[in-house]
Amino acid sequence: MDGTVLIADDDRTIRTVLTQALTRAGCRVHATGTLSQLMRWVEEGRGDLVVTDVMMPDGNGIDMIPQIRRTRADLPVIVISAQNTIVTTIRATEADAFDYLPKPFDLPDLMARVRAGLSRRPRRATGANPGDGGAEGAETPATDPAAALVGRAPAMQALFRTLARVVNADLPVIVAGESGSGRTTVARALHEFGDRKGAALVRLTPADALDALGDAMVRATGGTLLIEDAGSLDPTVQGRLVGLIESAESGPDRARAPRLVATTGPDPMAEMAAGRLRQDLYYRLAGLVLTVPPLRARLDDIPPLARHLLARAAGQGLPGRTLGQDAAEVLRAHPFPGNVRELENLLRRLAVTGSAPDIGADEVRAALGGAAGYAAGPAAPPVARTAGPATPEASALPQAAAMAGPTGRLAESVEQHLQRYFDLHGDQLPPAGLYDRILREIERPLIQIALDASGGNQLRCAELLGINRNTLRKKVNDLNIEVTRRRRLM
Repeated sequence: MDGTVLIADDDRTIRTVLTQALTRAGCRVHATGTLSQLMRWVEEGRGDLVVTDVMMPDGNGIDMIPQIRRTRADLPVIVISAQNTIVTTIRATEADAFDYLPKPFDLPDLMARVRAGLSRRPRRATGANPGDGGAEGAETPATDPAAALVGRAPAMQALFRTLARVVNADLPVIVAGESGSGRTTVARALHEFGDRKGAALVRLTPADALDALGDAMVRATGGTLLIEDAGSLDPTVQGRLVGLIESAESGPDRARAPRLVATTGPDPMAEMAAGRLRQDLYYRLAGLVLTVPPLRARLDDIPPLARHLLARAAGQGLPGRTLGQDAAEVLRAHPFPGNVRELENLLRRLAVTGSAPDIGADEVRAALGGAAGYAAGPAAPPVARTAGPATPEASALPQAAAMAGPTGRLAESVEQHLQRYFDLHGDQLPPAGLYDRILREIERPLIQIALDASGGNQLRCAELLGINRNTLRKKVNDLNIEVTRRRRLM
């Protein structure tokens, strides 16, 4: 790489690591812990690219982007932030940041984005007003309906990025996912963070009668019509809805036709093939399909999401309690068939049933004791659950194949889980690529447990596993495994 990179981050460790990595890659680097110094460098004409944190001692990095644009419109800005929410992603996109990366991040990933920023022309401003809004710390109040959209897992970050790009697009969207995964929250975010937020958001549910459709379309004019669980609508209602959509899009007031956002199960095309969702309605709704990953597909998000939900419950008047690390590990081991909704209900119950300020592991185990498929103990792996045809985010197996019992053989348990997985698909075959998915599901807990047993020492872990240390590092990176001795330097 060739170019000068300006770094603004109040964490000295991050500045040091980035400076060393970029220097080794051939870049010249200026690093600072304040936005004021960053702006002085920008105004002096220094730098070919900026990497900035959001929450800084003297301001907000995203709020600084418009000033950078006014000074030097051709200077790409990469935003890094520990605030891993949809709000941060949208604000960075609206501010016309060249890229956005949540903390903690993989150093090779950031280096690749810096390389892209130095080699490409930055995107032109879109006319959005990125300066609106407060500081990042005020972006996720307890009453914010999109506040539960928290996650640094790759699947969630990919969802955030796509949502940020289409939030103001005049495009119908299907939000697909399992029940309780946050489909309605994502659908509401499309309205409440977009240009139509000043108009009405009207919900249409399977319980609504046929004669309510016309009124719903009228009330949603200029705003958004949210069609909940579209595949469960009565066929007559679906047919009438198709007619009303056509009339709105071709009538004299078509410029103010409501934006269509619908929620479905994890595989809307399967619902259409089964006859539950009319084909003509599907193609009117599926301008874009956003898939919300199930909670079991983003296990690393469970502890921060749980703490966020507890804080929100406290803001709503429930007792304020905190989640201990051991309790968080027990939550990670639960399959959460009810997804985020189940997690939130569990935490609200724990908030009111305990008296100690901290929620402990035993308390969580007791609360989960009656949950189907949960094996007591912090290291108990989840039971595979698949409601229908697997999605790209769905797992073929749980995090590791569970032992059948104290004397059970691992091979027998794996065989049982695999047979159940095939049985759940009925007459259909699972999606292609099963071999690699199964290996990944078994490989991740094996490496995680070996790392824990080795105290995070990757050299000892590699020896224990009988693989090369570089191979272990690559697998830790590919599988997104947290390491006690902090492979993730950020």
